[in-house]
Amino acid sequence: MKLKRILRHLLTTDGAVRRAFTASALSAIESAITTSETSHFGQIRFAVEGALDGTALFGGQSSSERAVEVFSRLRVWDTEHNNGLLIYLLLADRAVEIVADRGIHVKVGSDAWREICSDMEAAFRQSNYESGVVAGVAAVAEQLANHFPASEAIANELSDAPVVLRHDQ
Repeated sequence: MKLKRILRHLLTTDGAVRRAFTASALSAIESAITTSETSHFGQIRFAVEGALDGTALFGGQSSSERAVEVFSRLRVWDTEHNNGLLIYLLLADRAVEIVADRGIHVKVGSDAWREICSDMEAAFRQSNYESGVVAGVAAVAEQLANHFPASEAIANELSDAPVVLRHDQ
């Protein structure tokens, strides 16, 4: 395990998350998700976590492993049409992961998600958190609209509100 990663996780506090994602930023992200879901059949969730807890960190958990865990915990998989998608940010690593339910993943695939994640990570390196997430949501929505265009109004099964995970969650 790299000492730099450990230090980043130990020093990334909940306050750092609050500074990066103010109430107005979280509101803008929620609005972007809500608006995007009128163009496609998917259900998008966004979750941000400042740092891993000690057990996960010293156990070597990767951001992608944690994203799958959060996908499960938030029950993003639990949609009628297997159309849930999680955009997960681990702030200490500035790592973005997209986890899509099987109904979406089979059509879109990993390459498209990796490109979106890279673009978001580039924005975060410039401390452009709100605009990085909003652009990421738009890029995900474009992929979903291409493969799963909205043909009729569907129930919003997952909350559009961003989730801020804390060490005690």
